[in-house]
Amino acid sequence: MFRSLKSIPLVLVITFSAVASAGPLGIGSTATPEMIAGWDIDIRPDGTGLPDGEGSVAQGEGLYEAKCASCHGLFGEGEGRWPVLAGGDGTLDTLHPEKTVGSYWPYASTLWDYIHRAMPYTAPQSLTDEETYAISAYVLYLNDIVDDEFVANRETFARVKMPNEENFYVDNRPDAKNERCFKNCADPKTFEIVTTINGLTPTGHFKEDSGVAANHYEGNPSAASESGMSKVMNNTKIVLSDKATVGKGVYDKACQACHNSGIAGAPKTGDKTAWVSRIDQGMDTLNGHAINGYQGADGVMPAKGGNMSLSNDDVINAVAFMVESSR
Repeated sequence: MFRSLKSIPLVLVITFSAVASAGPLGIGSTATPEMIAGWDIDIRPDGTGLPDGEGSVAQGEGLYEAKCASCHGLFGEGEGRWPVLAGGDGTLDTLHPEKTVGSYWPYASTLWDYIHRAMPYTAPQSLTDEETYAISAYVLYLNDIVDDEFVANRETFARVKMPNEENFYVDNRPDAKNERCFKNCADPKTFEIVTTINGLTPTGHFKEDSGVAANHYEGNPSAASESGMSKVMNNTKIVLSDKATVGKGVYDKACQACHNSGIAGAPKTGDKTAWVSRIDQGMDTLNGHAINGYQGADGVMPAKGGNMSLSNDDVINAVAFMVESSR
């Protein structure tokens, strides 16, 4: 009995070794050309990957006005706090750079890629290849990069020279400073990742070296900006709780783009009619939708408004501000 028990592991090892040496383990399968094609969809700076088709500036004007201007403005100037697409020349080396397609974007081909994947905001991936070519051509025209007779396609895109292309280059520096700590090291639990002001290039990742402006939301009531209030609230005197006062700072930085405009069914802050049925659901439900996301008859709410750097408390405070401002 004792000998037979000792022999079992040896038999298993020999058996397993024989199976392993016999060939593949039968896990997975070889990717077919069709599978590879489904992943190989990136558009490269030299135009590799661009599809057949074309679109002119003239065709793009009507498409842009119908599908893009409500957010980006008729002339690319940006509506409200939506991104500006045109202008910004000579601002990139200032304290407040205006990053537009004309001033910042490096390659015309990747403009097509971004628009085709992500735009319009309310219906991404709804544009045909030809519509994307046309809208891309019109955006380039708004920035005086092409003339009004330009027709965008795989060949002509490769010849477009963007004004800021030479300022994009391969950065061979290591991803981290690589300074190893062996004693008296900082406690990792004290590290906190934060964002910088929306619209500016991040200057760091940790609070101690991030260069975050003093008025950036950090649970400080004085961080609340006055710029993002809905017009519905302008003439209404509202006394906010401490939580809502803190939440206004978060709202102005991360929420007002949708909740001031009503895009994607977002209830406008201050609109009592739009909020009454939502408030009736209770704060737990509202907070859950805001933190985890919601999609239904009332619209679409991405988790944390799409800004995953927000903490749950940030979101809860912002919800408190919207609710108290809309009763």
